[in-house]
Amino acid sequence: MQKSLVGAAALMLTAAPVFAGGIERSNQSIGILFEEGNYFEFNAQVTRPEVEGNDVALFGGRDTGNVTDDFNVVGFGYKHQFTDQISGALIVEHPYGADIVWPNVNPTSLTEGSAALGGTKANVESAHISGVLRYKFNDSWAVHGGLRATKASGDVTLQGLAYGPVSGYRAKLADDTAVGWLAGASWERPDIAARVALTYYSEIEHEFDTEERLGAITVAQGTTKVKTPEAIALDFQTGVAEDTLVFGQIRHVSWSDFRVDPDFFVNTTGGGLVELEDTTTYTLGVGRRFTENWSGSVAFTFEPEGDDDLVSPLAPTNGRKAITVAGIYSMDNWRFTGGINYTKLGDAKPETGTPDTARAEMSDADAVSLGLRIGYQF
Repeated sequence: MQKSLVGAAALMLTAAPVFAGGIERSNQSIGILFEEGNYFEFNAQVTRPEVEGNDVALFGGRDTGNVTDDFNVVGFGYKHQFTDQISGALIVEHPYGADIVWPNVNPTSLTEGSAALGGTKANVESAHISGVLRYKFNDSWAVHGGLRATKASGDVTLQGLAYGPVSGYRAKLADDTAVGWLAGASWERPDIAARVALTYYSEIEHEFDTEERLGAITVAQGTTKVKTPEAIALDFQTGVAEDTLVFGQIRHVSWSDFRVDPDFFVNTTGGGLVELEDTTTYTLGVGRRFTENWSGSVAFTFEPEGDDDLVSPLAPTNGRKAITVAGIYSMDNWRFTGGINYTKLGDAKPETGTPDTARAEMSDADAVSLGLRIGYQF
């Protein structure tokens, strides 16, 4: 049961888009460490979000149109069992990303697009590699830890009537690579497929070479320090009946530490480009083996809305609820897992801080994702 259903728990972190903080696309799971023997996997996710609303009446109340683009995420992992007590894993993924484009007002009909925020764009890209070692003291207790390296870049444009004198501002953050770490411990009881694992992920501080423009004019060049946030995750699973597994996760991310404060923009406006609230996300699911080859699972995710529904136009949602359904087919040493996720994103009111008031109202946002995981054990 444990071997066939562990893929069900893992897929909840593959088919389901994360969306925490508005720019997170994977939660950097180390679940591969708990696979048996040597193991290689490939995973992919395709996500189609729909986030739209209306400008407030001050700016005409037009339908903004969808402000998000579809995105794809792929990852690889390799776990090696060196001895009965020592194992290690190499994990490659893309944890952070953003593709936000607020449509301009349609010049033909004048009824669609955002006058307040039209032309505002954000593109964030990242690539991440983790090297993790695990040491088992006995069949129950183990510790794990390792290093994480992230390469990231960003390009942000602020446009629209709501931005006033800084409409047309652009910040380009060049590629930068920085290193952090992770550490944790786990407890297992193999006879009932029980496991609890606690993992801490450190912040990673980048120093981006930054060019700031206002229209076609370069107004500043310098360095911007950005910290990707620290996080802590509690993963758990246990068998509750023959061929049935309950699993879940509680994960807290300190997004309030993630700030983007280019010098010219801060000195001009008195605020930063991005300010986010901390998030805590809860996932609970159940997996069931139906035959020797086929298993399935369903999981529910809940992230409460933040204390303030005023949000950045670059991350225009607040909280989420999601359901993920997965199927697993096992054949010899291969395991194929496919899943579909539906996420209902919370309503939010984008603001620009000039003054601190809503510029648009986003509602009925959602996203659909398809996930695939292919694993080979040897």
